[in-house]
Amino acid sequence: MSLQDKTILRNAGIAAATVASALTLLAIKYNDRPVFVQHLKQIPHHKGAPLVGNLFEFLSNADRQYDYFLELFEQHDTLSLSAPSLGMTNDIFTIDPRNVEYVLKTNFKNFLKGPTSYVNLKELLGKGIFNADGENWRWQRKTASHIFNVKNFRDQFTEVFVNEMNIMCSNVINSHVENHSPFDFHETIFKFTMDSFVFLGFGVQLGTLEKEKKAPFAESFDYLQRLASQRLMNPFLPMTLLAKKIFKPWKMSPADHVKVVDEFAANVIKQRREDLANGMEYNDLLSRFMGTTNDKGEKLNDTELRDTVLNFIIAGRDTTAQALSWLFYRLALSPRIEKKMLEEMGEKITDEIENDAPALYEVINGMTYFHAVFFETLRLHPSVPKNQKCAIEDDILPDGTPVPAGTYVTWSPYAGGRSTKIWGQDATEFKPERWLNEQGDLNRFSQGQWPAFHGGPRVCLGQNLATLEALVCVAMILKRYKFTLVPNQDVTYDISLTLPMKNGLKFFVEKR
Repeated sequence: MSLQDKTILRNAGIAAATVASALTLLAIKYNDRPVFVQHLKQIPHHKGAPLVGNLFEFLSNADRQYDYFLELFEQHDTLSLSAPSLGMTNDIFTIDPRNVEYVLKTNFKNFLKGPTSYVNLKELLGKGIFNADGENWRWQRKTASHIFNVKNFRDQFTEVFVNEMNIMCSNVINSHVENHSPFDFHETIFKFTMDSFVFLGFGVQLGTLEKEKKAPFAESFDYLQRLASQRLMNPFLPMTLLAKKIFKPWKMSPADHVKVVDEFAANVIKQRREDLANGMEYNDLLSRFMGTTNDKGEKLNDTELRDTVLNFIIAGRDTTAQALSWLFYRLALSPRIEKKMLEEMGEKITDEIENDAPALYEVINGMTYFHAVFFETLRLHPSVPKNQKCAIEDDILPDGTPVPAGTYVTWSPYAGGRSTKIWGQDATEFKPERWLNEQGDLNRFSQGQWPAFHGGPRVCLGQNLATLEALVCVAMILKRYKFTLVPNQDVTYDISLTLPMKNGLKFFVEKR
């Protein structure tokens, strides 16, 4: 070996020893958290591995993260904690109702969606109402509130829902009744809500209920939702996507899925502008928003219209389908509750009532046990199982936890809804009666304890409408059919922005 080679080897050895020493010193200092991250003060922290913190524990629990969050709170016997992880924002995790209400309502002005949320969600949501802050959010909220408060818009909702429900019953469910064959209720109800909300939003008949496969728009729409959720949890995702692009170039990329969604929206908007110019009239959301202006007083451009309507579709289509799926799953496990609902409904909803929107609303409004079942479903299976906001300035939560500026506060309605500290020892039981007082009227819980419809200034605009429409669907289905679970299926959630079922929900069905 030459002298030069020996010198190179010696220098390499010195460099390696220096790096090893530096890593050892860093591992000693950051022995339970990511390198250069300081633990947040006055809050329990979940200890992780040296230099990476809880990264690998998070990744190993990614597919069951909402139950994992609940386990962390129970393990530390607390309602607030931190669990720093390499490559992720150093969040404060909380399910304390006081903290949740403080962020959503009491000090709303100090907590925004923040840059991390915006970047991860912009592919699908753009600058729509669910991904917007400040003036951009304010004008969208104001405009949407006017539209949602129009009475004929409510009646139009019901008409569309009833029509699509009849299609679903006659084209899908009845065939399985006749064939005595099982079917995927979750997939079917997603097609129902996709057809309903795309028609309400864009005025387009997708007709997915009459097709075996999902429409390309629906396929890409769902993919982008799952991807957005994964981005918030997995710092290695960009590398995974790059590897797929290199080694599986025939697979659709995120950009391909965005193109499918964008082209669908662009084609509809272009055609609508032409139709309106030719004197045609529409009552869908797209046409209603075309008549409004943005925060600069200008008519909405195509991108703003795309973002606005897609945000509406994700708010209505996904949440309704999931709530109905989880509700009927719970009823299949609880014959006593199903019986009580049938007794409350009795003969109140006739075929004539079904086709009279105002009368149907009046009947549904008076069915308190139906409401209790729906609210209990959302307690255990919230449509948005996890959410977060970023603090603009230093703050202190009601439980005494300091929040440095730029820190994200993350809360989980899923974990909160199952916490015995919040809901008592029977927290995990499906018990609609907890929503009824001694007089049989509905109990109300704070937005912090039950943030199923968010809270504060950003509370769901369509809360009442969504509840009524969901209960219309429940009543119509329950009146016609009895469902029995197919044995030996794994009914659990998938990770997305909302709470879909991972493996669907298979039922046998018979007519009542």
